[in-house]
Amino acid sequence: MAYQKVNADQRAPGHSHYLDSDDLQATALDLEWDMEKELEEPGFEQFQLDRAENQNLENSETADLNLDSIQPATSPKGRFQRLQEESDYVTHYTRSAPKSKPCNFCCLLKIFCTAIILFIFGILIGYYAHKKCPSNATSSGKLDLQLYQEILKTIQAEDIKKSFRNLVQLYKSEDDMEISKKIKTQWTSLGLEDVQFVNYSVLLNLPGPSPSSVTLRSSGQCFHPNGQPCSQEARKHSSQDPLYSYAAYSAKGTLEAEVIDVSYGNADDLKRIKEMKNVTNQIALLKLGKLPLLYKLSLLEKAGFGGVLLYIDPCDLPKTANLSFMVSLNPGGDPSTPGYPSVDGNFRQNRSNLTPLLVQPISASLVAKLISLREDRASSGACTPLELPSNEKRIVNMQIQTVTEFKTITNVVGYLKGLTSPDRYIIVGSHHHTAYSFNSQEWASSTAIITAFIRALMLRVKRGWRPDRTIVFCSWGGTAFGNTGSYEWGEDFKKVLQRNLVAYVSLHSPVRGNSSLYSVTSPSLQQLVAEKNNFNCSRRGQCPETNISSVQMQDDANYFINHLGVPTVRFAYEDIKALEGPSFLSEALFPKHATKIEEMDPFFNLHETITKLLGEVILQIADGPILPFNALDIALEVQNSLKGDQPDTPQLLAPASRLRESAELFQSDEMRPANDPEERAPVRVRMLNDILQDMEKSFLVQHAPPGFYRNILYHLDGKTSQFSILLEAWEHCKSLASNETLQEAVSEVLNSISAAQLYFKAGLDVFESVLVGKN
Repeated sequence: MAYQKVNADQRAPGHSHYLDSDDLQATALDLEWDMEKELEEPGFEQFQLDRAENQNLENSETADLNLDSIQPATSPKGRFQRLQEESDYVTHYTRSAPKSKPCNFCCLLKIFCTAIILFIFGILIGYYAHKKCPSNATSSGKLDLQLYQEILKTIQAEDIKKSFRNLVQLYKSEDDMEISKKIKTQWTSLGLEDVQFVNYSVLLNLPGPSPSSVTLRSSGQCFHPNGQPCSQEARKHSSQDPLYSYAAYSAKGTLEAEVIDVSYGNADDLKRIKEMKNVTNQIALLKLGKLPLLYKLSLLEKAGFGGVLLYIDPCDLPKTANLSFMVSLNPGGDPSTPGYPSVDGNFRQNRSNLTPLLVQPISASLVAKLISLREDRASSGACTPLELPSNEKRIVNMQIQTVTEFKTITNVVGYLKGLTSPDRYIIVGSHHHTAYSFNSQEWASSTAIITAFIRALMLRVKRGWRPDRTIVFCSWGGTAFGNTGSYEWGEDFKKVLQRNLVAYVSLHSPVRGNSSLYSVTSPSLQQLVAEKNNFNCSRRGQCPETNISSVQMQDDANYFINHLGVPTVRFAYEDIKALEGPSFLSEALFPKHATKIEEMDPFFNLHETITKLLGEVILQIADGPILPFNALDIALEVQNSLKGDQPDTPQLLAPASRLRESAELFQSDEMRPANDPEERAPVRVRMLNDILQDMEKSFLVQHAPPGFYRNILYHLDGKTSQFSILLEAWEHCKSLASNETLQEAVSEVLNSISAAQLYFKAGLDVFESVLVGKN
């Protein structure tokens, strides 16, 4: 896209936002008006002739200049600066003083000389002031970074630790309203604006009055889900864990049937088993991991199973062998109001369970008893995955008791209003404990981090600074039951968020280990995250390998990614072994004693690092004139997702190539000029940011398998780069005679790629028409 030099008299009126100095433009226009007025006086015939000649000269120069385009790559300049480059700009308007009577000559001469001196003086002031603008503008980025560092240096590990311990003390009360009030009081005291409770009455599925049980028919032995005997004496000496081992929104009742080991429950496992046995109304012994639980349950339901015993193999997560856990079968939000908020007046559906399957999580120790695992095998050095012998038959009776109740879920929401774009929002989300959740101490860790960042921000706000865009801080309730609080709030404000939400920053479970910093982010934000991570690790002197990917996240970011198509980022410390193991183990929620945050991070240095990293990313998004989203990275991610030997993907390569070309043009033609301060017109910047914030919406597909993201830019795990819905359709196609499912998935991906390509092309066309209209 070319940028052309123009003279002042060629500019159309009303386009002052392309100028670098409105004051100087006004001065030039005043001069032209004076000249035209004086031309009407007698004695100016000679001046009119000279002026006509000068105009002809200027027009010829302009015609030549219009052929000389300046590309953005060669440091595009503002229009007024190019005017100043013409040395004869002022001399075009020189003229002699008119003759008059001798008595008035001296007065007129003095007035004229004074005006000329003032005019020249004004020109010099404007020129030198403008001359310094580029250097100031080029250093604005450094000034912003210095400002951000000043904000973040007030974040200290000791303050985070103190806040964490105070929150953990509240957790013992089991009163979620007390915790919500504490968070609101603390945020308000720090100066955050308009901190409020947002409540929703939602349908929760809770443990029954007595724990569920699993009974072996051969021996008559009865066990609780954690492997403890069902005897009254054993219950007295046990903890409360048996009461908190269940699958929320599972069907309830009793089922006696044969246990069939389905391993991880993928399509190949089920195809092999169905060829060997009749699985109708039988009980599946299922391992958690590798694929979304909701997807595997849907496969088991289609196969005809009646119940599921769910466990975590000790080889996948050794420390949880003797622990019970909870899972939620809720894809998101209040089940009684699917797709709309749980507010007074809305219709509520009767949905006490979300699956016809009886699902019961059990500990690995109970699985060992069910399959009669020998002690010598269990205690051997090498880890051997649990497996039910194919030649042995186990019949069990499983009994599940749950109750459904409407409970109030509380979200705490506070605002830091933006200065120049208050209608653009960056949401920073964590979650807090509720009386019916299984969030261990992770909620206190994330809440302490978000509070520390608010404190650092408000210290600077009190000194007069504000970010350009509004930052919304949210502490969600009901996370354990399917991200209920965030879903209901998102559905409640959906219309506003669709138009105004820029990004979502997640603080869900920020410290789950202490060996590796792991970043999950949208493709459009990967470049920014890598830069911030490398900068901070070099500053600390420790630079572990950057681990950044776009994988499905099990947290409150779900709604904003899958229903709004919002760029998202999350930092977390993990154990390397946990990253190497099967994915989706985080779907299991353990009791409060399962995770000890202070054992993993005794000095809270990891918490401080996470806070500062997230803080830099938040400030860059909330305060930068141009959103730091990368269009080309999205196109590259699409091309990488089409690598492999999957069938029917070659037809997607051509539209993916066109998408990359459009993204490259958009990146080169629009991003560089808009980032140049001399071309940073407010209207242009606003248009560009509007395009950037909606880039990922094109990749929201209408239909995705249960448990899969609707945003196809996210993968199931970091080991596979292919589109998840294509992988699933290909696996599904293996067991079917028809490839209809695969063709449907290919069509979904094709439409997404084409829509994104047209989106970038439309953006280019809009900018082209705007620039043509300005010239």
